[in-house]
Amino acid sequence: MPFPRTSGILLHPTSFPSQFGIGDFGSEAYRFVDFLVESKQQLWQILPLGPTGDSNSPYASYSAIAGNPLLISPQLLYDRGLIAEDFTNLPKFSTERVDFSQVIQTKIPILQKACKNFRTSATSSQQQEFQEFCQSQAYWLNDYALFMALKDAHNGASWNTWEMAIAQRKPEAIKQWQQRLADEVFYHKYLQFEFFLQWSQLKRYANQREIQILGDIAIYVAHDSADVWANPGNFCLDEQTGEPALMAGTPPDYFSATGQLWGNPVYNWVRLQQENFKWWVQRFQSMLNYVDLIRIDHFRGFQAYWAVKQGETTAMNGSWLEAPGEAFFEVLKQKLGNLPIIAEDLGEITPEVYALRDRFEFPGMKILQFAFGDASAEKRFLPFNYQSNCVVYTGTHDNDTTVGWFNQLLPSEKEQVLAYLGCQSQSGIHWDLIRLALSSVANQAIIPLQDVLGLDTEARMNFPGKTVGSWGWRYQSAALTPEVSDRLRAMTETYGRAIE
Repeated sequence: MPFPRTSGILLHPTSFPSQFGIGDFGSEAYRFVDFLVESKQQLWQILPLGPTGDSNSPYASYSAIAGNPLLISPQLLYDRGLIAEDFTNLPKFSTERVDFSQVIQTKIPILQKACKNFRTSATSSQQQEFQEFCQSQAYWLNDYALFMALKDAHNGASWNTWEMAIAQRKPEAIKQWQQRLADEVFYHKYLQFEFFLQWSQLKRYANQREIQILGDIAIYVAHDSADVWANPGNFCLDEQTGEPALMAGTPPDYFSATGQLWGNPVYNWVRLQQENFKWWVQRFQSMLNYVDLIRIDHFRGFQAYWAVKQGETTAMNGSWLEAPGEAFFEVLKQKLGNLPIIAEDLGEITPEVYALRDRFEFPGMKILQFAFGDASAEKRFLPFNYQSNCVVYTGTHDNDTTVGWFNQLLPSEKEQVLAYLGCQSQSGIHWDLIRLALSSVANQAIIPLQDVLGLDTEARMNFPGKTVGSWGWRYQSAALTPEVSDRLRAMTETYGRAIE
C-alpha cells in the first residue's frame, strides 16, 4: 500500500512535558499535535503503548493490546470530576528524564482513587460507556485484567511460578481467583477504559487536523505477559515449566559476536496457521482501532526467525526456522484489506525477506546514520539508492541522536558526511541530515524530535543491550518554539511534503 509524499516526527508519549514526572495524554500532547500542524507535518510516529515491566521498555509489555496506565492524564481525570486533588503536593520530578519508580509511587495512588470514585459516583452514561468498553474488548481484556490482578497478588512473580492450577488456567482455579480478586480485576479494566478513552480523544484531535498516527507492533511478546499465559498453545513453551522451549533473538553479526538473546518465546506457527492466524488478526485489528498506520518491528521474523533452545546463555547456538509469512499476510489482507504497514527491515536481511516485503508492497526503512562511517557503512542507505516506496529516518529510537552520532565519528568519517552533504561547517548537522531526508525520493520521511531540537547524546531514547538508562528522555515545554516550527515547515514545503 504505497503512501503519499509526507513527513512526520517520531516521539513517544512518555517524552511529553508534564507535572507528573512522565508524559501523558494531557494538554502537552495536544500542544505537540498543534506543533505538528504548524510545522506542516502529517505523521506522528509512536512506540508501542503497552504496559511496561521492570525494564520500562515499550517492547517488553505485559500485553500486546492493553495500554500503559502511566500514560493516563490525572489532569483529565480531574477535569472529569473523578479526582478532587489540585496536585499542589506533588514531588519535585526531573523535567529531563522519567524516574519510573517515583512516577509509579505517585501516579498509582491517584489512579486508584479515580477508580474508587468512578465505582461509587460515575453517572449512568459513564457506567454504560464502561460496560460497552468491557464487552467490546472482552476477547483480550478479561484475560489481561485477571492476569494483572494475579501478578499483584503474587508480588509481581512471573506467571509460570504461580500455583500450577492457576498457572495452567484450570477452570476451577480461574473461577476461584476471579471471585477472590473481583475488585482488583475491576480496577485493571477501569484503567484500560480510561487509557483508551483519553487516547481515542487525542487521536481524534490529531486526525481532525490531518495528522495520522503511526503505531508500532513488536513482533514478539514478553514471556511474562497475559498473551502467553492466556494462549500458551500459540508459543513454543516447555510443558513442564512453562518456560520458553525456544527463545527469540538474532545470530552473531558485526554488531555482536555472540548475537542477541532476547528470551521471548517464539511462536508455534503450525498451531497459529491451523487457527487461520486468529490471534494475529485480532492483534492487528485492535491496533488499527487506535492508530492509522503500523510499523512492524523485526519484520524479517515473519519470513524466518532465529530460535535458541532453553538453557543457552547466548544466541550463538541457534538456527533459522521458516515462518509462514506469505500465508499470514494473505489472510490479513483477506480479513482487513490492504494494510497501511511499514516493514522494519534493518540488519542482516535476505532476498527472501525482501521478496515478502515487496510482494505486499510494504515500504521498508532507510536510516541515514547507517549510510556513513567505516566498514559498517551500508550504501543501500544513501539516498541515491532509494526507491520511492520506503521511509527514511535520520535515526530511530535505537540510535544516538544525529548530533551525538556525528560528534563521535572519526575526523575522516565526518569529512565523508560533510562531502556528501556538500557542507563546509559542522554546525547545524542535524538540520543538514533532516534536509537530506526530506529532499530524498522516499515517500515518507520521519525525524525523531531530538534531531529537530538538535540535542546531543543525553537525549538518546534507547541504548540496545543496556538494561538501565533507557526510555526516560523528556523534552522541555519551551523547546517547541515558533523558530523551530517555521524552519521545519519551510523545509517541508520546499521538498514537496506539505499538504497543498
